[in-house]
Amino acid sequence: MSIIFSRQCEYALQATSYLALKPAGKMTTIKELTKKLNIPYHFLGKILQNLTYKGLLNSQKGPTGGFSLGMPAQEITLYHIVDAIDGNDFMTKCVMGFPECTGKNPCAVHEKWGGLRDGIYSMLVNKNIAQIAKEMKKPEFRLLVD
Repeated sequence: MSIIFSRQCEYALQATSYLALKPAGKMTTIKELTKKLNIPYHFLGKILQNLTYKGLLNSQKGPTGGFSLGMPAQEITLYHIVDAIDGNDFMTKCVMGFPECTGKNPCAVHEKWGGLRDGIYSMLVNKNIAQIAKEMKKPEFRLLVD
């Protein structure tokens, strides 16, 4: 499990990256996603519904149905996915959980976390799903796509 993001967020990032490898508009079944990514079916279903509700995915019911990206992969940043699933609390909350942690009343890691948080934010807004999907096709990542 990630240090910063939830398991749901990790799965959302994996699923959207997988969908970005598919031709635009091609529907991919949840069964294929769960098989290829080894994610529990019902858990992934709820995640994909949330991403659809937020406009990041399209869904279609029926025998030819499934999920596809709701906009071009180049326009979906990692931040869009993280914000849709986990929100952006990591940007404002104390990493140690102190509600009163501020610049005037900092915790022991306040300054260090601020720099790390800014770096994480920069990476999330500057990387899109198309870039991630391209990198995931490298042999060492072994993301299997038909």
